[in-house]
Amino acid sequence: MSDTSAPQRLPLRQVWPETQAAHYRAAGYWRGETFPGFLRVRAAAHPDAIAVVGGAVRWTYAQLWAEAERIAAGLLAQGLAPGDRVVVQLGNVPEFIAMVCALFRAQLVPVYALPAHRLTEVAHFARKAEASAYVCAEKYEGFDYRTLARELQREVPAVRHVYVVGDGAEFVSVAALDGDRAALPGDPDPQSVAFLQISGGSTGLSKLIPRTHDDYIYSFRASNDICGIDRDSVYLVALPAAHNFPMSSPGFFGALYAGARVVLSPGPGPDVAFPLIARERVTCVGLVPPLALLWADAAGKTAHDLSSLRVVQVGGAKLVPEAARRVIAGLGCTLQQVFGMAEGLVNYTRLDDPHEVVIQTQGRPISPDDEVLIVDDHGAPVPEGGTGHLLTRGPYTIRAYHNDPAANARSFTDDGWYRTGDMVLRTAEGNLVVQGRATDHINRAGEKISAEEIEDHLLAHPQVFDAAVVSIPDDFLGERSCAFVIPGEVRPRPAELKAWVRGRGLAGFKVPDQIVFVDAFGTTAVGKVSRRELRAQLRARFLAEQGA
Repeated sequence: MSDTSAPQRLPLRQVWPETQAAHYRAAGYWRGETFPGFLRVRAAAHPDAIAVVGGAVRWTYAQLWAEAERIAAGLLAQGLAPGDRVVVQLGNVPEFIAMVCALFRAQLVPVYALPAHRLTEVAHFARKAEASAYVCAEKYEGFDYRTLARELQREVPAVRHVYVVGDGAEFVSVAALDGDRAALPGDPDPQSVAFLQISGGSTGLSKLIPRTHDDYIYSFRASNDICGIDRDSVYLVALPAAHNFPMSSPGFFGALYAGARVVLSPGPGPDVAFPLIARERVTCVGLVPPLALLWADAAGKTAHDLSSLRVVQVGGAKLVPEAARRVIAGLGCTLQQVFGMAEGLVNYTRLDDPHEVVIQTQGRPISPDDEVLIVDDHGAPVPEGGTGHLLTRGPYTIRAYHNDPAANARSFTDDGWYRTGDMVLRTAEGNLVVQGRATDHINRAGEKISAEEIEDHLLAHPQVFDAAVVSIPDDFLGERSCAFVIPGEVRPRPAELKAWVRGRGLAGFKVPDQIVFVDAFGTTAVGKVSRRELRAQLRARFLAEQGA
């Protein structure tokens, strides 16, 4: 049982107005399905079909369900209780899917962390979620996560349990978990929160996104129809599996819902993924733009048979038209543009859309009841075809973040519209064209970076007087980060500042790609400038100088 002396946790909830909820149920979007419910049904219907492939593992649906029940019973036997939150930080390994399914089966709540995250981010997730447990790998891509687990327990004592895939050392190995299956709870309320996802974090560390069984299952069930995923599909997870895109658009959850096969690639590069495509006859994969361009270039030189690949989805950042043409020409299959967010709204170009729609736009929403509002800086709707701020609400778009009143005040209107932070225009056919971000977000190869967060870490360096971090266009990454630094009395070396940021327990993708030293920042005529205006000025000046 859980520690009854522990302080009362904030409840996990996501609530739509009852009139809208009733409409979503009547329209058939919310069917009362749950994660353990649909997984149990698939295991019974297709017990011998291959569900998950990763490394040497080839689990059937029956084996995946049995593994989930073993782990679920073991976690409860260890003292966790339904409703406890568990931070999960695993890479593209079969154990990631088994663990997540086990948490659903035990009515425990996964809190997703990416493999690249380090102590700063993981401790933040654990505190915000009021987590009781942490699941990690022994090692992944050369990093020993047991060291992070020790640091995490010192920073957040409420994380009493640690479970490790591999050699657990002083912690419990996931392989050793077991318990009484008869003690497992029934299926959860379909309207309850199934898990906490992480946002891009526009003003600092990521916010936590509560997603319900009903809303999330609808999103990938409907995505399956749009993306052509059925029992014969083979979906390759090339991007980190904890990202929303490879999880639900339609992702590995969509593939499992369809009774298809999920293949986990330990790395996203063509050298790793192409042999898997050839061996497993992969039919669909989701990529970010720089990776898609890398694959398109490598496809013409590979000896591996990629002919099974029918659909390549590209999302996470805008794919510009010229890049879209290169991807189609290089990979020789259908391109599907994907524009969405972990908070909800997902847009797709359709598989039968005209060529120019696929090349020029980022698609249209999943649902007839996805509401889209495009407004100017004052909140007034823009003329048709004009560019403005994208607001949305619908059957799978959240109404609030967890445990973050300030972010909720910024991000949601009183009548439930979510302010996405994206600037878009809408074509006459209803397709969206992304024009950029309204915030100081850097979209580096699909990873969202807060300029403000990195500035804060740079300013902690004893020889940094001031710093401003901006996005710079990059042919490969989409955007790269550039830090303009006013040094103190002793000017540090760029490598020293990069090591400083890395050493403060941040994900590697947040380390500035470039550092430029300046004597002073420009100011306006009145001697004052907002941080956003400053970043815009520095970015414009840098690009002008580069152009010259």
